[in-house]
Amino acid sequence: MIDLDLLLQQLVEREGSDLHLRAGEPPIYRVHGDLVRTSRPPLSREEVAELTFGMLNPVQRERLESGSEVDLAYEVAGMARFRVNVYWERGWVSAALRLIPLRIQTIEELGLPPILRDLAMSARGLVLVTGPTGSGKSTTLAAMVDRLNENREAHVVTIEDPIEFSHSDKLASISQREVGVDTRSFGDALRHVMRQNPDVILVGEMRDLETIQLTITAAELGHLVLSTVHTTDAAQTVDRIVDVFEPQRQQQIRTQLALTLQAVVSQTLVQRADRPGRVAAFEIMIATPAVRNIIRERRTHQLYGVIESGSEFGMQLMDSHLVTLCREGKITFDQALAKSMNPDDFRKRAHGILGPMPESQEPTAKRVQR
Repeated sequence: MIDLDLLLQQLVEREGSDLHLRAGEPPIYRVHGDLVRTSRPPLSREEVAELTFGMLNPVQRERLESGSEVDLAYEVAGMARFRVNVYWERGWVSAALRLIPLRIQTIEELGLPPILRDLAMSARGLVLVTGPTGSGKSTTLAAMVDRLNENREAHVVTIEDPIEFSHSDKLASISQREVGVDTRSFGDALRHVMRQNPDVILVGEMRDLETIQLTITAAELGHLVLSTVHTTDAAQTVDRIVDVFEPQRQQQIRTQLALTLQAVVSQTLVQRADRPGRVAAFEIMIATPAVRNIIRERRTHQLYGVIESGSEFGMQLMDSHLVTLCREGKITFDQALAKSMNPDDFRKRAHGILGPMPESQEPTAKRVQR
């Protein structure tokens, strides 16, 4: 029988991020963004089931057997934690495991924008970290919480599904709650969190209307609230949050968001050209008075211009950062172009800084047009 901990040890040794277990395939790693099949024989349905059920407690197993997907955390002592999703595929169990290092890296070690140091120490308001799945949002939030933990006497309550990075108290006191274990849902946890005397609330993901509404309300009541959204830039984040609500409530939500939002940090990971691995590229929007007015007045298409001209406040567009990473030799032009939000605009930016680019180099996929 294949040993799950050994597979995970090999994932760590390869500097991988994910392990996929599926019947009919060998174990598959994701290493620096690429899928890598191991040389092991394909897994049988029974082998995948045995590997998977070994991670589940009785309640989780019952939930899985009832037909539901299950999220959980799995830890290999002294090595790493893993965020696990167990799901059904054509009537058989499969699983995806995401590596979560035991040691939380600092903002400086991760090379995150320095403005995140200040955002982590905000007294109140809503700070959102956005990006696609696997873009490093949880790692960024963990570094921000660690910064706060070292520098502020605050009670931090996290609501996660599942708990990913494990924080030990330093200057702050950190209570970590897991959906399905310590509370029934994000909504239940947020409805009762005020009675827990929090200064800072971390909401693992703003995934539905109830969670979004309660998260904004918590920020409106004077707490610092950190959360994530699966969006690619600041304007899309604002529109996504507002569009969740019924039309008659959307102006009210815009007003609340304009009052509470402190920043939107959007990120993506890009394959490095200078060495193995990936590097994060960022778009940062700080809620200046101009930004707040734009949100309130439904002019989100104008946010791009404000971000581009707001470097003195720590703002930057994603495409601008991609050009910078190109200039520094950390990523290739093709990689940057594939990740750019507006390929035509990116070409113009790159031409002005990097010189003419070959006409044959086109984006590998259509991107969002601004």
